[in-house]
Amino acid sequence: MSILIFHRVLARADPIFPDEPDAQRFDALLSWIGAAFNVMPLELAVVALEEGRLPARAAVITFDDGYADNYTVALPILQKHRMNATFFVATDFLDGGRMWNDTVIEAVRGYAGHRLDLSDLGLGHFELQTPADRRNAIQALLPAIKYLPAVERSAQVAAIGEIARCSLPDDLMMRSDQLRALRSAGMGIGGHTCSHPILARVDDDAAYREIADGKQTLEHILSEPVSLFAFPNGKPGKDYEAKHVRMVRDAGYRAAVSTSAGAARRDADVFQLPRFTPWDSTRLRFGLRLVDNMRARGKVAA
Repeated sequence: MSILIFHRVLARADPIFPDEPDAQRFDALLSWIGAAFNVMPLELAVVALEEGRLPARAAVITFDDGYADNYTVALPILQKHRMNATFFVATDFLDGGRMWNDTVIEAVRGYAGHRLDLSDLGLGHFELQTPADRRNAIQALLPAIKYLPAVERSAQVAAIGEIARCSLPDDLMMRSDQLRALRSAGMGIGGHTCSHPILARVDDDAAYREIADGKQTLEHILSEPVSLFAFPNGKPGKDYEAKHVRMVRDAGYRAAVSTSAGAARRDADVFQLPRFTPWDSTRLRFGLRLVDNMRARGKVAA
């Protein structure tokens, strides 16, 4: 079983992130996926995997984080192709919140100058003459900040926002009513913690609260059980450990997905199902990558 990861589907192409799928490209991707795979809801696919009755060329579509364009842009295209997807939502960012990485991205995007000096933060300085310059700055900043302790990361991100002195959007993530509408349209909804921490970098009590409280918040919004989970960042052994897999199970989830590339087989751990991102822009390369991924076995935290 191939499980595909998306995050956003933009209404139009973004010159800073030309590889991020827009509506036209997502439409083409779904056409390619539909021609090659039997797309299933993740919840049903997990049961079929365990029972050894997955159809040939089974595939699942997933989205992480809870961006508003999942509802406004991606949903109509999924419906056009009569396909299901599962959306993993970090609950703290619903209804006007913003993820830390988006604060960095939008600060760099909106900065009016052509040279952003973050030397006082220990992050260097960046020329911002072109969209490619801004992309390079973002790609340098995010990994430099990602694995900092949460308090230090928040302080760095806030400082970048202050230095940029630009208006930051508050409508990037879904509203609760959009989440309910996604579910009413037949899409799956899963947990993705509350604040999207790297679980391996927080203490055990905080990690469990993130896992369990995110589930409870979604269940309150949807008035139904939520049984699927996606590990934030999702690299086994680096972003989460075996103890976090146990926490997910103890919190009452039925299955979980990582970001380790590979295809899920009958003997897969349903609490560490592999996923991969289909970045290719041509049908041939997309197909070759899918075939290559189907040969791989995802890694797990042990």
